[in-house]
Amino acid sequence: MSTIATETPTTPTGSAAARATDLTKIYGEGETKVVALDHVSVEFRAAEFTAIMGPSGSGKSTLMHCMAGLDSISAGSARIGDTELTGLKDKKLTQLRRDRIGFIFQAFNLLPTLNALENIRLPMDIAGRKPDQEWLDRVIETVGLSGRLKHRPAQLSGGQQQRVAVARALAGKPDIIFGDEPTGNLDSRAGAEVLGFLRNSVRELGQTVVIVTHDPVAAAYADRVVFLADGRIVHDMADPTAERVLEHMKQYDARGRTS
Repeated sequence: MSTIATETPTTPTGSAAARATDLTKIYGEGETKVVALDHVSVEFRAAEFTAIMGPSGSGKSTLMHCMAGLDSISAGSARIGDTELTGLKDKKLTQLRRDRIGFIFQAFNLLPTLNALENIRLPMDIAGRKPDQEWLDRVIETVGLSGRLKHRPAQLSGGQQQRVAVARALAGKPDIIFGDEPTGNLDSRAGAEVLGFLRNSVRELGQTVVIVTHDPVAAAYADRVVFLADGRIVHDMADPTAERVLEHMKQYDARGRTS
């Protein structure tokens, strides 16, 4: 069984915004059984930026989806704050995702008939919640959209559209934001801008961000990188750089070639 390697001390800077304990996810049964997550235990600390990395099939997206309440778990525990996700009825789970979790995906998922501000406010409008205007103004300023709020998605670049998606995720003051390859559809310059805005949201707004990425440069924006392989956490790196992340990822490539 793999052991978790840690580098510099990972003493919590605050409470856990999300926590998995012995989380297991199994797809299929019998000969088709696949163990996607194998007794994973990890904390995502409040006001911290965490990247999840690993080779294809390592379970990184499955972990994020289980922690975000987008997929059920087979065994163990998944919590957002003090709320246990397992056993929540569909209505309560939907409410938790709407009120306490922000999402950013590779596809921008903006409504083409709404302008940028309307897209940002959409989840709150659907929930019947009035936005905190001071917070909303700070979010819009943080992601640099003040001059583009009346533009519809077709009038925005890919990077600007993803900034709208970031602002939408931040606008409701969620406990945690999950991003699944949030810069996967962007060129390097636009990707760097979006990652910079996520970094600023942690530093300036106290937001908690967890992203899945395959890109060492993207991971270097994080405070911490958690590495998965074969459904298990195998390494926990604090203060990552792109070079250190790339060097660590090469180990998995080498194992894949020799196995």
